[in-house]
Amino acid sequence: MAKIDLYDPKWVDMVFAGKNKEYGAYQLRKGTSGRNIKALLILVIAAALVGGFLAWKVIEQKQAEEQQAYMEAMELAKLQKQAEKEKKKKPEKVQPKVEMKKEIPVARETQKFTAPVIKKDDLVKEENQVKQMDQLDAKVAVGTKDEEGVKDRNIEAVRSDIAVATPPPPPPAPKPEVSNKVFDVVEEMPSFPGGTGALMSFLNSNIKYPVVAQENGVQGRVIVGFVVERDGSITDVKVMRSVDPSLDREAQRVVRAMPRWKPGKQNGSAVRVKYTVPVVFRLQ
Repeated sequence: MAKIDLYDPKWVDMVFAGKNKEYGAYQLRKGTSGRNIKALLILVIAAALVGGFLAWKVIEQKQAEEQQAYMEAMELAKLQKQAEKEKKKKPEKVQPKVEMKKEIPVARETQKFTAPVIKKDDLVKEENQVKQMDQLDAKVAVGTKDEEGVKDRNIEAVRSDIAVATPPPPPPAPKPEVSNKVFDVVEEMPSFPGGTGALMSFLNSNIKYPVVAQENGVQGRVIVGFVVERDGSITDVKVMRSVDPSLDREAQRVVRAMPRWKPGKQNGSAVRVKYTVPVVFRLQ
């Protein structure tokens, strides 16, 4: 059986053969094919327009995100460059306290003088007898000056060849005292665990966009300053550049929630250091 097209004009004429064609049903049925084509064209055009609009919005949003990421990178690079310039300046060094060395008296060894023992003539050996002037060897030089000996035999003679006692090593130099001064730039700047990329990821994942700011279409970048303490904790959180009160409060909350940083160091000791980070709020 052949397929019948109900919208074919020949089929319409066959159905209405011998009938009143001026009746509205005939005209309606005859124009159905044209109306269907028009409706299809309108549908295709509308779909193309909607698809183009959606594609344009996606491209626009992607470009905005790329521009925002570029601005964030430029901001961080600017902050790092400024920190490097200040780092080149001669940092203030803490002068250590030096204690004066105390002189230690040198102990001298003494030896008690032994008094001579008087013996009888028959007990004195010949080699121990004191020779007379005429019995001395010709090579022995005799002085011309008389020196009187020490009469008190109890006096202890001090040996001239006693070795000097070695003084003890000096005490180690005391470490410089760490003050509570807050530094702008130090030899080793503080850092977030994992680096700058981990810091940006933490901020983006922990931001809760305020409902009021979303309803009013408020967005922007809040610059927050704080102090990294010697133990890595975050204190003295302040807004350096404001956008909106609700966004400022949320930026401060996120910064206070950060984990402990690696503290900055000056002369090998941990010190307090100022730091700033940008907190970006962007509507999706």
